[in-house]
Amino acid sequence: MLVRLVQCAFQSLSRPTVPVSLSCLTSGRHNVRLRTIRGPARILSKVRSSCQSSRCVSTTGHTEDGILVYSGSLGTAVRGVKIFSYCTSGASLILIPQILLKTGLGVSSIALQVALGSIVGFFTFLTPILLHLITKGYIIRLYHYPDRDTYTAITYSVFLTEKRCVFHQSQVRIPAVSKMFTTFYAGHVGFLVNPDLFSFPHDYNHLMGYDKPFNFMKDDMDKLQKT
Repeated sequence: MLVRLVQCAFQSLSRPTVPVSLSCLTSGRHNVRLRTIRGPARILSKVRSSCQSSRCVSTTGHTEDGILVYSGSLGTAVRGVKIFSYCTSGASLILIPQILLKTGLGVSSIALQVALGSIVGFFTFLTPILLHLITKGYIIRLYHYPDRDTYTAITYSVFLTEKRCVFHQSQVRIPAVSKMFTTFYAGHVGFLVNPDLFSFPHDYNHLMGYDKPFNFMKDDMDKLQKT
């Protein structure tokens, strides 16, 4: 019996292991990680399943506009505020004239009419206009097409529909003076983004042109002063 146990133990130790090598694509677009797994062949199915799931994650950001590199966190809030502003403006146009006629304020002094008209006009027209001017450059999504090095910025229009603006990276211009509602200009249009919300820091650096080589020649200094 003891001899039988020794023979079984010797056979289990002398059994060769099957080397298995597997390359697994991670979720990053620019990094490919190779893993070499050596061991029994029965763990191959588990490794293959994990590689398939990571490959699916890496391709979810690809659309016809390019690769999704930025998603604004305030898109829902901006849309909700503008809808509320439009609703209050519409209610003011309907209710205020009836209130003036029923209370008799519409036939009072001219100064009172001017004051009431200014208040009604401010909440009816100026508030939606100011909100649109402030939030029209806020990017809710930004796509990058690496082959052409173009970007597609998705913003909200006046009627709360998604508006697309396509521009090349060479058109990006950083304002000389930091502005509250403008991070960069693409041509003559100002856009607002949050650098912390980019999927990868390199995407923000490439958008702003921070990854371009720079030297302290006079021509480069003149271009920097002009921008």
